[in-house]
Amino acid sequence: MSKVLQQPWTCLRCIRRQRYSRRHLATAAAAATAPHPTTSYVKNHNLARTTHDDRDLRRVFDSKPFWREFSKSKTGFSKQNVGLFENKYLTSPKGFEEYTRVTLVKCRRIVAKVLEISSVEGYKSIVQDLDRLSDLLCRIIDLADFVRSTHPDAAFQNAANEAHALMFEYMNTLNTTTGLNDQLGKALANSEVTSSWTEEEKTVAYLLRKDFSQSAIDLPRVKREKFVELSSTISALGSRFVDEMRPARMSLAIESNRLKGMNPMFLKQLQNRRGHVILPIVGLAAQNAIRYVEDESTRKEIYIASRTAADSQVQVLEALLRHRAELAKLSGFSSYSRMTLIDKMAQSPEAVNKFLSALSTDNAPRMQEELKRMLALKYPSSSAESRATPSPHTINAWDREYYRQQLFAKPTPRSRKPDFLSAYFSLGTVMQGLSRLFSRLYGVRFVPREPAPGETWNPDVRRLDVIDEADGHIAVVYCDLFARDGKNPNPAHFTLRCSRLISGSEIAGGLSSSSHLHNLTASQLANDGMATSAPVDSSGSVYQLPTIALICDFPSPPPSNNTSQPPTLLPLPSLLTLFHEMGHAIHSILGRTRLQNVSGTRCATDFAELPSVLMERFATDPSVLALFARHWETDAPLPYEMVAAGLEGERRSDASDTETQVLLAAVDQAYHSELVLRDGAAFDSTAVWHALSARWGSVPEAPGTKWQGFFGHLVGYGGSYYAYLFDRAIAAKVWESVFRGGREGQAVERENGERFKREVLRWGGSRNGWRCVGGVLGEEGRALEEGGERAMQEVGRWGVGGGGR
Repeated sequence: MSKVLQQPWTCLRCIRRQRYSRRHLATAAAAATAPHPTTSYVKNHNLARTTHDDRDLRRVFDSKPFWREFSKSKTGFSKQNVGLFENKYLTSPKGFEEYTRVTLVKCRRIVAKVLEISSVEGYKSIVQDLDRLSDLLCRIIDLADFVRSTHPDAAFQNAANEAHALMFEYMNTLNTTTGLNDQLGKALANSEVTSSWTEEEKTVAYLLRKDFSQSAIDLPRVKREKFVELSSTISALGSRFVDEMRPARMSLAIESNRLKGMNPMFLKQLQNRRGHVILPIVGLAAQNAIRYVEDESTRKEIYIASRTAADSQVQVLEALLRHRAELAKLSGFSSYSRMTLIDKMAQSPEAVNKFLSALSTDNAPRMQEELKRMLALKYPSSSAESRATPSPHTINAWDREYYRQQLFAKPTPRSRKPDFLSAYFSLGTVMQGLSRLFSRLYGVRFVPREPAPGETWNPDVRRLDVIDEADGHIAVVYCDLFARDGKNPNPAHFTLRCSRLISGSEIAGGLSSSSHLHNLTASQLANDGMATSAPVDSSGSVYQLPTIALICDFPSPPPSNNTSQPPTLLPLPSLLTLFHEMGHAIHSILGRTRLQNVSGTRCATDFAELPSVLMERFATDPSVLALFARHWETDAPLPYEMVAAGLEGERRSDASDTETQVLLAAVDQAYHSELVLRDGAAFDSTAVWHALSARWGSVPEAPGTKWQGFFGHLVGYGGSYYAYLFDRAIAAKVWESVFRGGREGQAVERENGERFKREVLRWGGSRNGWRCVGGVLGEEGRALEEGGERAMQEVGRWGVGGGGR
């Protein structure tokens, strides 16, 4: 029941913080929204059915004056503070204290109930009881995690921190409650009980059992104490590795004449009194130097310095890897990777390496072609300059970015501004396009709604309600998309509240003891005043609605309606990022399960990126762009050849990007293999790094570098870094097999969308990922449904198909 660390994936084009992970008793989703008590929520949308005019959706993002007017209360609601996310406890920071107290009372009652079970009927409901316990923990932990990292008010941040700490303390208590594990074990051992469970309940039961096991609850007391000690040390080392990350040398003093190729005005800002440029090793300056400096020996010096971590950093990493290996051994596994992969689609390190090997083989011809083109630039025939080059017949590690920049940079025609493409992608038109796309594929759309007092954490946050053509209101999305001081700039998707069925008996139970919620209905009371669906059965059962927050860092639109000033315009990388994050969101929205442990993105880590990577394909498809892409000023439609030209350079450079990611995934596997325990104190991460660079890379790494000290994703994705590449390969196959590569308008065909929804999205994590892949691919995917090494190898053979674009 340990908290799952959440770390960003690294994409070479942008940094993404994906907030997803399958969490169980110890982990969480939290906070949702509720309708105003005096209104019928679905009724409010009777004016906005499938034929509704979605101009408002565009204007709430493109026009600040329109948003100010729109966000004023128009329907006679009181000005009373409804609470953050309409959580009735969170009208002030102090509300976290009451919310936590009431939640702990509910948790303890469920724990007592589970421990007292002795009948077959009682054991039949144990999965639902434990899932509800998990949900209660989630309501606090993920909500508090989001608030403390995003809310601008220090008082809210501090209150969220305290609530977060209290719930973790309680989870530590649950971690030592062996009775919960024992009771679940009894239920699993009783065939009469398990035969009564749905497939979803069986999935959750086994996931919970695995989580208990990985928390060392089955170990003797002494070993359990050792497990806790190792876990604590690993957590501390992981934090040190990320927080103290630094190179061996922080800067280089270089004569300015050696930096020819860089912007002189930029270099002037870095010059000291002696005329030397003091070049920082970390950041944009060093990256640009490697990309633009013409002198090869200078590039080499900067490259090696920028790829060499401090010795202390490497020592922390190696200590982290050794402690992880010890933890795995204590838990009965031969390696940390083997322990980590047990519940993933890959299942074993051998399967991961089969996938990486097949993918590398598929990528090799394109990589060799890229290297040939670089060599032609470095060593043009009969060139005096090439004969003076230190190593003319080889592309070295410090050459790659320099020649790639020349190879793939395309000059912009004089008639066009550098950002000409973004003029067709105002943020409002993109959001409008996403709604139209989801309406065509899945029958759901976005409808903007004015937030109530106290509901959001910043006036710039837009609320969208997700309306299904059959089921009405099914989710809430809060869009915090504009930059502001103090805000984390990394794009992210947060699932703050997962889907879960609240049974009629649970609603009737009325466990809340909070006096200030006396004005709520029974179903609202069961959900802390937050949003629920209409009743779904005769007993009055309802679903709690998924609540999602999308975070981006786009420039704000102009403050006035001056038509000469453009709204927020998205360059192509930002467009792809927004579509990517919306892929996670639609998974959370449509992954409607009865149990929250497997709702939406709570699936295997190596399956969670599939919907988001697939969405990047839609972002540049001509039939999708035809839904929305129009010039912000002239309303002229986007000429698709402009997008095609913009994508050409990215596709050419994709082979090198893929090779780099394959190498990092292989390093991750080696660092979490049996090798660590076998070598013990003699384990040398630098030697492993260079050996694998030679094995998997087409260009040898520079001697002496220690880049592994900068591999921050080893903390959050130890043993599973391959997952993003894996999902890129599956997404490429689904795009071609299901959506026909977008040809003849197939990207917006309802039949294709329903197929992806039916076989993938609606299951969340309640269905094995291989069955989802096999189901959506049809006959050509049936052989994959059992998974295993052959299935992993086959996915590798598919390749990543142009980088997910």
